[in-house]
Amino acid sequence: MSDETFTIGTLAKRAGVNVQTVRYYERIGILPKPGRAKGGYRRYGNDAVARLQFIRHAGRLGFTLTETKELLALRARQGAPCGTVRTRAEEKLATIERKLAELKELRDAVAQLVRTCSGNTAVEHCSILAALGEPEVQKGKSPCPPPPRRPASRVSRRANAASKTV
Repeated sequence: MSDETFTIGTLAKRAGVNVQTVRYYERIGILPKPGRAKGGYRRYGNDAVARLQFIRHAGRLGFTLTETKELLALRARQGAPCGTVRTRAEEKLATIERKLAELKELRDAVAQLVRTCSGNTAVEHCSILAALGEPEVQKGKSPCPPPPRRPASRVSRRANAASKTV
C-alpha cells in the first residue's frame, strides 16, 4: 500500500460511507483515530479504507458493530488459529437460521390471513381484521375459515390455462 493520505471526505467516498459514519466509528473505537495534518485535519491512509470496507461487508452479512469489532481484534492477532473466527461465524449462521424460521412462520401466518379474506366484504366484516384481534393469530393459526370458492369465469380459466403452459 502507498503512503498516500487523504481527508475524511475522500475516505468516506472511497469506502462508500458518509462522513458522519466515519466519525461515529472513530467514537466507538471500531476505526482508529487518525493522525492529523499541520492544519489539524484528519489524514487517513488506505488501511482505513480497507477497514471500513471490512466493517461494511461484515454488516451486510449480519454482524453487529460489536461483533465486527471483535472480528477485527481477532484479525489483528497474527498467527492465532482461526477457530474462534469460525465459531463466531457459526453463531451468526445459527442466528440467521433462527430468523429465517421466524420469518417463514410470519409469512405462513400472513398468507393464511390473505387466504381467509375474499376482499368482497365491508371492513367491519373483514376476516383479516377480525383475525388480528384473536390470540390464535399470534401462534400462526387463523380462526377464520377460507373464503368460499367461486367458479372461475371463462376469461380467468383461459388466463390460468395460459399461465400453466408458460
